[in-house]
Amino acid sequence: MESGGVAVKRPRGRRRRSGRAASAGKRSRGRACSHSPPPCKKLGSGEAPEDPEHTEYNGSEDDMFGDYDSFSGNTSLLAEIDFVEQRHGQPPDFVLDSKSLGNKTAVQLQSTNSVEQTFSFAECVTSIRSGTEHDFLRTTKEQHDSCLKLQDGDVLESLPSSQLLFLKQSEECFVGPNTTADKKQRDYHVNGCLDKTSDQSHCHETEDYKNESKPSTSTLPDPSRRKSLKDLLKSAMTGNARVPTSLVSKSKELKAVAVSEETGLAEKTTDAAFVDIGPFYGLPTKVKELLVKFRGIENLYDWQHDCLTLESLKQRKNLIYSLPTSGGKTLVAEILILQELLCRQMDVLMILPYVAIVQEKVGNLSSFGMELGFLVEEYAGSKGKIPPVKRRLKKSLYVSTIEKGHSLVNSLTENGRICDLGLVVVDELHMIGEGSRGAILEMTLAKILYASKTTQIIGMSATLSNVGDLQQFLKAEYYTSNFRPVELKEYVKIRDSIFEVDNTAENGFTFSRLLDYKYSSSLQKMDPDHLIALATEVIPKFSCLIFCPTKKNCENVAETICKYLKRDYKTLREREKRDLIEDLTNICNGRLCPVLKRTIPFGIAYHHSGLTSDERKRIEEAYSSGVLCLLTCTSTLAAGVNLPARRVILRAPYVATEFMKKNQYKQMIGRAGRAGIDSAGESILIAQEKDKQLVRNLVHSPLESCSSSLLLECDRGIRSLVLSLIGLKIAATPEEVYHFMCSTLFSVQPQLLPKEKSLWDVTEEALQWLKQNGLLKERASCDNEPHFHHHLEITRLGQAAYKGSIDLAYCDTLYADLKKGLEGLILESCLHLLYLTTPYDMVAQCSPNWMIYFKQYNQLTPVEQQVAATVGVPESFIAKKASGQAIRKDVDSSIASRLYLSFVLHALLKETNIWSVAEKFNTSRGFVQTLLNSAASFSSSVLHFCEELDEFWVYKALLAEISKKLTYCVKAELIPLMEVTGVLEARAKQLYSSGYKTLARLANANPEVLVKTVHRLSRRQARQIVSSAKMLLAEKAEALQEEAEELLRIPVDIP
Repeated sequence: MESGGVAVKRPRGRRRRSGRAASAGKRSRGRACSHSPPPCKKLGSGEAPEDPEHTEYNGSEDDMFGDYDSFSGNTSLLAEIDFVEQRHGQPPDFVLDSKSLGNKTAVQLQSTNSVEQTFSFAECVTSIRSGTEHDFLRTTKEQHDSCLKLQDGDVLESLPSSQLLFLKQSEECFVGPNTTADKKQRDYHVNGCLDKTSDQSHCHETEDYKNESKPSTSTLPDPSRRKSLKDLLKSAMTGNARVPTSLVSKSKELKAVAVSEETGLAEKTTDAAFVDIGPFYGLPTKVKELLVKFRGIENLYDWQHDCLTLESLKQRKNLIYSLPTSGGKTLVAEILILQELLCRQMDVLMILPYVAIVQEKVGNLSSFGMELGFLVEEYAGSKGKIPPVKRRLKKSLYVSTIEKGHSLVNSLTENGRICDLGLVVVDELHMIGEGSRGAILEMTLAKILYASKTTQIIGMSATLSNVGDLQQFLKAEYYTSNFRPVELKEYVKIRDSIFEVDNTAENGFTFSRLLDYKYSSSLQKMDPDHLIALATEVIPKFSCLIFCPTKKNCENVAETICKYLKRDYKTLREREKRDLIEDLTNICNGRLCPVLKRTIPFGIAYHHSGLTSDERKRIEEAYSSGVLCLLTCTSTLAAGVNLPARRVILRAPYVATEFMKKNQYKQMIGRAGRAGIDSAGESILIAQEKDKQLVRNLVHSPLESCSSSLLLECDRGIRSLVLSLIGLKIAATPEEVYHFMCSTLFSVQPQLLPKEKSLWDVTEEALQWLKQNGLLKERASCDNEPHFHHHLEITRLGQAAYKGSIDLAYCDTLYADLKKGLEGLILESCLHLLYLTTPYDMVAQCSPNWMIYFKQYNQLTPVEQQVAATVGVPESFIAKKASGQAIRKDVDSSIASRLYLSFVLHALLKETNIWSVAEKFNTSRGFVQTLLNSAASFSSSVLHFCEELDEFWVYKALLAEISKKLTYCVKAELIPLMEVTGVLEARAKQLYSSGYKTLARLANANPEVLVKTVHRLSRRQARQIVSSAKMLLAEKAEALQEEAEELLRIPVDIP
């Protein structure tokens, strides 16, 4: 069929034509003859009908419709329209642009008795004057819908493509996107279309008609005269008829649509209801703007784009990706987290290795949370509610340490909420092979994999070796790249020669240069390794990190370098250095480490665990801002916060007394090179001639494998895992426990099994040990089932152990200590409670100074001295140990050491000054800080332990209060401010003295005003503190709303 005409079958006996229509028809035929086929012979009134297959082609409006109301000759539709017009006096102002309809949309209407009735509607309607007229349109639409149900594929196949396309659009125009919308919603959608046009569209239609047909002036329609709806519909049908019909079969198009719908349904199923809400990887443009605002990131690296668009991520598969340090791994994880929170509306768990990194990440992401409407919750130390609050509206991002993450997953599993976690992100995935913490991480991931089939796991690391094992364990895809934004060059220094690490060289090294630096004889003795020469090549213009084997070596190297630096170094940024010294002095309550006092004027400081958290944080800020140009540090800095440098120097290939591992080496040298600042980074490993071969093996060896740690430390990991499986009801029989064990990393590495033992044997041994120690029991069976079918139950003690995350090695000891405490709990002082919450694992790190021990004992009150006798350490024992006398009555050394540590905690709570307490006990302030943090975390565990045992009810309220004191260790008025992430004691004091005494006041503070009010507070820090305060306030408000709604909720089981 050619365009411009339509085949019309004319039935007999119905040839009526008005004079106006006839005359119009003659003019129309004259115009159409140039592009339409010649008309066939028409039937007279007495002529026989034509062959039904024969059709007549017409190109004009009147020839096409003549005296008929519709294509099929049915008069019902237009008769109804005439009736409506007559009833209401005038027709509605329908203005239908047939030309635009020919290119865009068409609608099909049918009556139940007709074969086909088709006409096109205009894209928009100028107005609908009465509710009755709108009701008419709705009635027409309902007739249209009812008739469509009667159609089959053969009828649809004969329709023009524009009509099929309009079926969907007409649905939206009449009733809106939601088919269940009420009348008000339908009126809104219709009016939305009406508002888009004006009466000018009538003029456009008339003008188009003139341009196409060029009629005489006398034949033009009068714009002031309103057309009847009947005429307008005919005009619309004419335009619809002129629409070129698609040459493609409609049945084929429908089949293609069906296939497309099935494909879309499959994609939706695998995509877990992913909602694309913007152009930035499915996220709104605001996310991209926030990255520029908060991070200064305008564009992603190519590898980041490739990774984010991986097909495996779209299919919700687990993913492991590995790149060198500073490659931008974290940004990819954060974008995936935002996709989960905003697009899929699911909670997310992010597991990080250390408390400091958790606090840094919470502070960084709180700004995004406030802008985008999600919560960021900290789970580190004693912080974090277990189980987490179930939020009504907002989704939560849980940022946790490895240990807290495990407790969080346990609580979600127990409460049937594990599927609320849509995504779990693990940073430093290689830590799964590092001792007891690695075993906890393995347990956490195995439980998620087993309990939730909808939770996606993303793991990232810069140092992965046996990726195949991890892929099999996590059922994950793997992505890797060697991309690094700044090139890294590795060197090894032996004597005066510096060699570049070269994999292509025969011996692995290529000579680079000879160190040419004039040393005096005295300087050569002080600095035989030429550290001063290597450092001064880059400082003060660029930054430098020197990794040392021990904490003491860090301090010595910093002082040595300062002794031989020129005085010019002191003049650089002198005022800012003075401010730094003043801040550190205030942090330490008027005291300052003498080493730092001597080194900071030169722009040098040391960084290790001997510093308090406040001191480390302030030194890190000064280094990042360029006030300090060199840090001497231990290996802990490499795995902690990101502090890059132009040059990284490794003082020796040792960590403490052990030779360095490849993973540690890679972590340290990965700090070399600052993206956007340096064009290259370099690392220099200083080695002695005797270690040359070991160093060659180190730099060229592959990374260490990540091996399961479940069997390390006397099977502590697997025992704890099996106990929690029974407690969480993940497994109830030995067979089910074994089935779970087959899904762990341990099962993927059979080489770790003891000789001549299978995984089943190891599992059975763990079950037997738990039963023998009263943590598990077998439920009596009434039938003669085999032994391995017996159901297992957790005992009350076992329940308390796994709920409190208590190390099973100390479980019995803790129970005995708590039980003994009930016999004579001394509450006149907090010393007894502090003893009960002193961590058992800190005892091994304690070597009491007996003179100090005896002195501190004598300063206790008589009631507090009674605590020592109650726990089993009499005064005579301490006195004899201090005087060096022989001891007849033996006392458990672990109890004596634990009591000594409780003395430290007791002094700390009384004075709240870590520096003075460290001096009093002749220990490092870093050790005191570590003890305090460990005690805060352990007290929380003991509290959960007691909550599961009825006989320890008295401890519940007492331990809750002591745990809070240990967590903050400040005066009560500072605690609300200390709850804000990133606010430590020194900053809390500043804020409090500046008038920001409550959380609400701080959350509503203006960052610009805060910068002016608080001494030496940068804008970035101010924005981060305010964002964190707002986030914490929002969390508390959400929790209270949840509690109120829970109280008011009507129980569903009320009759």
